[in-house]
Amino acid sequence: MSGPDTGLGFAADYDAPIPYLQRIRDYYQGLGYGAPYRWAHYAAVPFQPLAKPLALCRIALITTAAPYQPDKGDQGPGASYNAAAKFYQVYSGDSAADPDLRISHVAYDRTHTTAADSNTWFPLRQLRLQAAEGRIGSVAPHFHGAPTNRSQRTTMTRECPELLARCRADDVDAVILVPNCPVCHQTVSLAARHLETNGIATIVMGCAKDIVEYVGVPRFLFSDFPLGNSAGRPHDPASQAQTLELALRVLEAAPAARTTVQSPLRWSEDPSWKLDYSNIDRLSPEELRRRRAEFDRQKEIARLVRSEPAAAE
Repeated sequence: MSGPDTGLGFAADYDAPIPYLQRIRDYYQGLGYGAPYRWAHYAAVPFQPLAKPLALCRIALITTAAPYQPDKGDQGPGASYNAAAKFYQVYSGDSAADPDLRISHVAYDRTHTTAADSNTWFPLRQLRLQAAEGRIGSVAPHFHGAPTNRSQRTTMTRECPELLARCRADDVDAVILVPNCPVCHQTVSLAARHLETNGIATIVMGCAKDIVEYVGVPRFLFSDFPLGNSAGRPHDPASQAQTLELALRVLEAAPAARTTVQSPLRWSEDPSWKLDYSNIDRLSPEELRRRRAEFDRQKEIARLVRSEPAAAE
């Protein structure tokens, strides 16, 4: 920094929420693909106020994480993108248990985080603590998994109604939705809109601010962290507790649709991590060719997984 602003203590120009929509558009065009992906975008946003105090509410959790499948390759901390571990149907699990959920099947930030602590993307334990302390009425009997699908039509006509039906079956008052990759953020945003339209209040906890706000959701807690850490820093229970508490405050106090609150927590004192994710300017032609080949390979794996008999059941 130079000139009249020198010494004012301003943050670096790039120390701002990552522009995922532009980054991803440039990235895939740089890989040689055609027309850019069209993201869901709405002007009107539904809004359902809580019907009762939070201390009396039954809260459900919706995640885009996948159940661990031992026969589907490496899904552990630091694993490469693994399309074989994808799922294509809504699933549910016991909220009283501690399921083994992984995020190797989505494009989280593998440069600056390793997915070593599931509490950073699946805040079920923290939610149970909030219930035990009386902050919320109870945790719904089941949590639910939402498939990450690039087809918005499929998400809205198949997954969203199924998620609504399962939440209604558990007599849910409100839902917390936690995404991981860019498309995950679109998926849960569409689900939040559908739930709110049908009388269930929601809060999205996420890291891709521009995607969630572009879709248009009722309530959003934004954490300026690498993708895959929507529920707090890894191995930092205090930050995970603070992040969930902030989400609960937004859930109960948001005055209207399109309420966004940004967490005050910082990932690092050095904000340069924001320059890396899908940044075409930082990749050599050789690396672009390698990534194109790998992306095509993973797309074929995903196509085969989707076509398996179990995926259609």
